Amino acid sequence: MNPHEYRSLLRRRRFLKEVACGIGMMGLADLLAADNQGSGAANPLAPKAPHFPGKAKNVIFMFMEGAPSQMDLYDPKPALQKYAGQPLPESLASQLRLAFTKKDAKILPSPRLFRPHGQSGIEFSDYIPHIASCADDLCLVRSMQTDAFNHHPGQALLFTGSIQLGRPTMGAWVLYGLGSESKNLPGFVVLSSGVGTSGGASNFSSGFLPSHYQGTLFRNSGDPILYLSNPEGVSPETQRETLDLIGDLNREHLAETGDEEIVSRIANYELAWRMQSAAPELADLSGEPPHIREMYGLDDPVTRQFATNCIFARRLVERGVRFILMMDASWDQHTYLNRDLKKNCNRTDKPTAALIRDLKQRGLLDSTLVVWGGEFGRTPIVEIRNTADPENAGRDHHPLAYSMWLAGGGIRGGQVIGKTDDLGFSVVEDPVHVHDLQATILHCLGFDHTRLTYRHMGRDFRLTDVHGEVVKKMLA
Repeated sequence: MNPHEYRSLLRRRRFLKEVACGIGMMGLADLLAADNQGSGAANPLAPKAPHFPGKAKNVIFMFMEGAPSQMDLYDPKPALQKYAGQPLPESLASQLRLAFTKKDAKILPSPRLFRPHGQSGIEFSDYIPHIASCADDLCLVRSMQTDAFNHHPGQALLFTGSIQLGRPTMGAWVLYGLGSESKNLPGFVVLSSGVGTSGGASNFSSGFLPSHYQGTLFRNSGDPILYLSNPEGVSPETQRETLDLIGDLNREHLAETGDEEIVSRIANYELAWRMQSAAPELADLSGEPPHIREMYGLDDPVTRQFATNCIFARRLVERGVRFILMMDASWDQHTYLNRDLKKNCNRTDKPTAALIRDLKQRGLLDSTLVVWGGEFGRTPIVEIRNTADPENAGRDHHPLAYSMWLAGGGIRGGQVIGKTDDLGFSVVEDPVHVHDLQATILHCLGFDHTRLTYRHMGRDFRLTDVHGEVVKKMLA
């Protein structure tokens, strides 16, 4: 028996079975299948209303994996020059939690030049002149704090609210709360650049939420997603018939088990079918005009990879994708800080600023929340791994004080939140914990973070765990 005869036989058997239950039930099944559900449940990715009207509809999280050095980019500390070569005071050194450096390491000044930008006069490093040109659109937070001092736990805390693995990530929570306005693309898309990430897929997992809320990783060369193109000899009609057969079998299994993951499987198959036409069109940048290509640095080998992801991010927002996670690795400068930090900034500075300006000129920045930062910061003391090379100096992990910035949907730009001490070691004004950042992001989207919950193993979980306060100073 060939596959066409087999599918035909299955359809006849299914028809007789449905007739036994009534023609009306068969019609209902067809209507549900057309809505890509296969069960009596509503579409899990359909747009949903938040708790209150939010100013942001979409999020672009520009995650600089590895932790950028805040005192070399965003938080000028001239006092480091005064105390260069001296150890930290014991009162500070006793608070350190270090991955590699000894507590008696010497203070390392920054050679970077800072100057004020925009009407707001916010100071930025000479390594990021393009981001600095957007000063009046940015809310720079210099008082970030976290509880983790190693990469994977720090990334887990930032994206899931807990250093314990297995919980839903921020993008999954946002998709769970708001659904997606895109019918032909995933509601949560991940774009990667650089070399690897410590957290990897755990930064965009759905955790214990149904799997249709997890992030979909797009590639930055070739087809955005593997296997979008049909194998040779497989026509769209044949593939459609195959999907219909698989859908019928999945719906039968769903009726027997009630397993919600089967609903996810049916929805994912149908989304994959629609993506075969939508994703290649998304990835075709040939229609971008010359001035946009130049603004992003799309044709420059240094900036091309990150610029491509930034344009993808803008296009995904235009197509209704709810959450875009851009993971760029690695900013973990334990050694050769000045050299490697400059390389990272050269790759990302121009495209980042272009994304802000492009969203703004298209009227999308007011409804798109852009977040930039890493999982923690860097120490004001030096890490030396090769004493024979004076240029080998770097900085260790530092969770007690670091910088991030936000722009767009619901955020008041042109301001600095928080302050650190003269050495950039501790927060002395307006501390913002990772949980506070999460609460503020959800607020911009229209959620009370204490009410966006999911019941699992007998209790309600949320992104902010049992912590977090909205930072009202950030809000427009």
